Amino acid sequence: MENHEQHKNNKMDHSKMDHSKMNHEKEDHSKMDHSKMKNGDGDHSGHNPGHGQMGHDHHKMMIADFRKRFWVTLVLTIPILFFSPMIQDFFGYEFLLPGNSYILFALSTIVYFYGGWPFLKGFVSEIKNGAPGMMTLISMAISVAYFYSSATVFGLRGVDFFWELSTLIAIMLVGHWIEMKSVLGASKALQLLVSMMPAEAHRVKGDTIEDIPLEDLLKNDVILVKPGEKVPADGIIVEGSSYLNESMLTGESKPVKKEEKDKVIGGSVNGNSTLKVKVEHTGKDSYLNKVITMVEEAQKTKSKMQNLSDRAAKWLTYIALAIGFGTLAVWLILGFPFVYALERMVTVMVIACPHALGLAIPLVVAISTAVSAQNGLLIRNRTAFEESRKISALLFDKTGTLTKGDFGVTRIKSVNASYSNDEILRLSSALEQSSEHPIAVGIIKKVKEDNITIPKPENFNAITGKGVEANVEGKQVKVVSPGYLRDEKITIPEDAYSDAAETVVFVLIEGQLAGYIALADEIRPESAEAIKIFKKNNIKVLMATGDNEKTAKAVSEKLGLDGYYAEVLPHQKVEIVEELQNKGEFVAMTGDGVNDAPALAKADVGIAVGSGTDVAAETADIILVNSNPQDIANLILFGKATYNKMIQNLIWATGYNVVAIPLAAGVLYSSGFVLGPAVGAVFMSLSTIIVAINAQLLKRKIGKK
Repeated sequence: MENHEQHKNNKMDHSKMDHSKMNHEKEDHSKMDHSKMKNGDGDHSGHNPGHGQMGHDHHKMMIADFRKRFWVTLVLTIPILFFSPMIQDFFGYEFLLPGNSYILFALSTIVYFYGGWPFLKGFVSEIKNGAPGMMTLISMAISVAYFYSSATVFGLRGVDFFWELSTLIAIMLVGHWIEMKSVLGASKALQLLVSMMPAEAHRVKGDTIEDIPLEDLLKNDVILVKPGEKVPADGIIVEGSSYLNESMLTGESKPVKKEEKDKVIGGSVNGNSTLKVKVEHTGKDSYLNKVITMVEEAQKTKSKMQNLSDRAAKWLTYIALAIGFGTLAVWLILGFPFVYALERMVTVMVIACPHALGLAIPLVVAISTAVSAQNGLLIRNRTAFEESRKISALLFDKTGTLTKGDFGVTRIKSVNASYSNDEILRLSSALEQSSEHPIAVGIIKKVKEDNITIPKPENFNAITGKGVEANVEGKQVKVVSPGYLRDEKITIPEDAYSDAAETVVFVLIEGQLAGYIALADEIRPESAEAIKIFKKNNIKVLMATGDNEKTAKAVSEKLGLDGYYAEVLPHQKVEIVEELQNKGEFVAMTGDGVNDAPALAKADVGIAVGSGTDVAAETADIILVNSNPQDIANLILFGKATYNKMIQNLIWATGYNVVAIPLAAGVLYSSGFVLGPAVGAVFMSLSTIIVAINAQLLKRKIGKK
């Protein structure tokens, strides 16, 4: 046990993060300019979108653009529907203005070019890339509908599709708006990683100290790190000793004692004493920046996945084009007028782009996202959530995930009949109340939980390197390490140590051993039950932690894990994920620290616990709001229910095409039946309604735990 006096009256802030934004030099995207962004304002002109802010802002601008286009389109669609002859015939009313067709043409032209612009742009992009998808399908349908309908206004015999055009664009806009909102935030992770670094450093120059921007820091500079501050760069301590909280970087829950010649990591939090550090790595060579690079690479890999609706749209595009032009050719070959053959082709192509396909997946995602949030899950990556049903291996970080992430009292044992366990705790708390030492924090936390009143100490004194002592209520009380007992030839009780990798302190009253207090990073009570559920579902449960071998083994055995990895560095967690993936496992990674961020991004499904860092949360696909491992079991069930609904909706959305497209093409013409545009539109609307109702039923399925 280290000297408690060193920790007295320090206020370490482990959780508060400096969310100053980042700015990258144009010449070197790895160099971090914090000074301009200290208060969140500054120039983004040199920003690399891959590192966060510009890409994130661009995504938000796109969402705002879709939202604006949708509302404008919706407002124009209302009069288009009202004045449409086809709608009037269907509902049995008549209200035609002078120049009615020209009014519809004018309104629809605005809808086509303004509302349809994102899809037309997307169509060009898809064709350039040789990958037709949803944008191609939508663009084909709205373009055919618009130009054919416009031709009927100016003399071509036939009926217009203006109302279909406007409703199709409106529904596709709202579908894409919903879809984009559901994945907003994927580019924030790197911003938050960078924000862990302070904006300035205190550089020591002789007898003077100057505050300089972080980017001006050079290798071999000596910097001063005050208590409670973040370390500005990787380096070696040249003067002083302190406890450093590296939990957000290494996953080690216990603050680490650092002395002269020890290395420190940029971004870690200095605890109790002032340090002088000689800078070793800055900028792109720093530990934190290497973590940033790993996260960026893993995210890029994941972004290549193509979603289900795009694949459906791609094939539907090919089918619609083939049947559409085939229909035109067949009717012309059969000797029918071009106008009639053209109407058949247009009907086929408009029907081939169902409104329902644009809503089938986004609507399910929106509902599942909302209901899951009510059940303790925040979904950030749609694709990963859909695929959570495939999870075959779960890799847990220990600290803050399977365990609580802070030291807690696990056992209190009196060895003197004169003192109860509570009395041992009460008297020792008098000595610990002013210390920020992790053991002291754990003891005080236990005292507060038990509503024990802490007595006042007198004549407080630190026993160098071995503990603390004071007079409490007329008794001399010492809280000391095992080393003190050995030095004083006091026998350590046989049952003082368990196999749970605990830290044990001993309480002496009037020079006699009165009892001891054991502390450890406590296992969450929900963890054991959650692991049973995973095993029932044939999911392997593994643990990767930055903690030591003894602690890792104890936690693994207590929870009955399938395996564990101890003293793991961030890049090794990524390697473990890759190794499991190479064995054919569909891997979910769960963690809460910066050290988990690359592995969270690399895993098939990244799950962050809500009590962890913002960085882990922003890198993960799914966040456990309540930090409850049992919620992961719910996640897997939610993922299965959501995927099933998506498949059902895709069947409903495209299923009627199997019937409607051949009928619109005229396969039953010899029997006297040809599907007209109006009836086709009813089919289309019915499919949309069914998809919407089916998506709503998802609430009943995943709302139950």
